[in-house]
Amino acid sequence: MASIVSIKNVVKRYTRGKQKVEVLHGIDLEVAAGEFLALMGPSGSGKTTLLNLIGGLDRPDQGEVEVAGQRIDRLSSGQLAKWRARHIGFIFQFYNLLPVLSAERNVEVPLLLTNLSRSQRKKNVAAALAVVGLSDRAKHKPAELSGGQQQRVAIARAIVADPTLLVCDEPTGDLDRETAEEILELLQILNRQHGKTIIMVTHDSRAADHASRRLYVDKGRLTSGEEAQHAAA
Repeated sequence: MASIVSIKNVVKRYTRGKQKVEVLHGIDLEVAAGEFLALMGPSGSGKTTLLNLIGGLDRPDQGEVEVAGQRIDRLSSGQLAKWRARHIGFIFQFYNLLPVLSAERNVEVPLLLTNLSRSQRKKNVAAALAVVGLSDRAKHKPAELSGGQQQRVAIARAIVADPTLLVCDEPTGDLDRETAEEILELLQILNRQHGKTIIMVTHDSRAADHASRRLYVDKGRLTSGEEAQHAAA
C-alpha cells in the first residue's frame, strides 16, 4: 500500500538559552494509507515534535518530510497553510473550540477557507456532526456540552473538509476512562469504515491498543513497542 507519510533522516533542534538541543535524531518513518498509528513515549521524548512535523506545524532542521505526495519541508509558510487546510485534520487534548460559536459553527470554521458555497458548507457540517453522533447538539455552544461531546465536535471539525490525514495529540488526555473509550472507538470507526489515516500521540497503552500499529519514541529515536519494552526490562 502507498505511503501517506514518508520521513527520511529528520533532525529537529530547539534553542534553549544559549544551547541548541537536538530533539529528534535522524528519524525515518513510513505510514501507509489507511493506517492507524499510535506514537507512544514519555513526556519530552519528541513524539509531539514528530507529530507537528507531520502536520506541517513545524519544520525539520534537516531531512525530508513528505505527506500526501508533497515535500512539505520545501513549502513556504503561505503554501504550507493552504496545504494544511486541504490535507490535515487536527485533534488536540484540549478541544480548542470557540466558546461564542455553536457546535455547527465551530465545525464549519475550516470550510471558511474553501470555495464551497454556504449551502454546501451546511451539508458538509451536518454530515460531519452525524458521523460523530451529535446532530441533535448542532445549535449548542461548548459550555452546554460535556467534555466528550466537545471532543466529538472537535473531531467533526477535523473531518469536515475530508482531510487526507488525521493527527491527534493526546485526544483522550482530558477525558474520563469511559468517555475516552467512546472517543477511541469513534476514531476506529473513522479509520476502518471511512478509511481515514490516523496518527495519534498518546502515553496511554490502552488508547494505543485501538491503533493498528504502535511505535515508541524514546529520546528522539523511534523503536517498536517490543524493543522499548525489552529496553525497559
